[in-house]
Amino acid sequence: MIRWFIGFDPVETGTYHVMSNSLIRHSSMPISITPVSLKNLGGILTRDRHPLQSNDFAFSRFLVPWMCNFEGWAVFSDCDMVVLDDPAKLWALRDDKYAVKVVHHNHVPEEETKYLGTTQTKYARKNWSSVVLWNCAHPAVRRLSPEFVNAADGLDLHQFRFIEDNLIGHLPKAWNYLVGYDKTNDAKLVHYTTGGPYFEEYRNCDYHQDWHKEKSLADIILQTKDVKRG
Repeated sequence: MIRWFIGFDPVETGTYHVMSNSLIRHSSMPISITPVSLKNLGGILTRDRHPLQSNDFAFSRFLVPWMCNFEGWAVFSDCDMVVLDDPAKLWALRDDKYAVKVVHHNHVPEEETKYLGTTQTKYARKNWSSVVLWNCAHPAVRRLSPEFVNAADGLDLHQFRFIEDNLIGHLPKAWNYLVGYDKTNDAKLVHYTTGGPYFEEYRNCDYHQDWHKEKSLADIILQTKDVKRG
């Protein structure tokens, strides 16, 4: 079974459900989807919110291996995404010689602010942690206890400084396609990193049709008159 964890922020509740629906629709394998919500981590993630933190799951994402009891593999992704291809293809890229696999972006944002007026922070390895294929049992990952995550420097976490570079494997860029920055046509997982079409000011961004299509499918509830059997 694919274990997929999605960052959850109540100000973007709808994005979590749309992303979940895209995973369910496209997956050819059984898939378990778990929200990473601060409400469910009371007394576990206790670090104060950083002024530059743009969402609730900036640091809770690093508790995914702990939530998996440091066993097996898991995927973490932000919620502002939709999957356009079978997540089993990403799952098939697991490799036990790595502690994590991520897209090695060289993302240097041009804007100073992004969705909801939050600050667009700029740092090396930005967006590496927005899609992570975690080898939860790897010794380098087993350091990520709640105590470690609560105390660690934010950049040390997001830049994976707690892992030796040769243990950070590569994922194809298509599995974390940055809308507005990447310009290829092979996106498998679309990431509305600056702001998605669910925000008025980004309503016509690239791939806006894909998000709205997925939302319309997530909203489906058939009525008796629409049901056809046989």
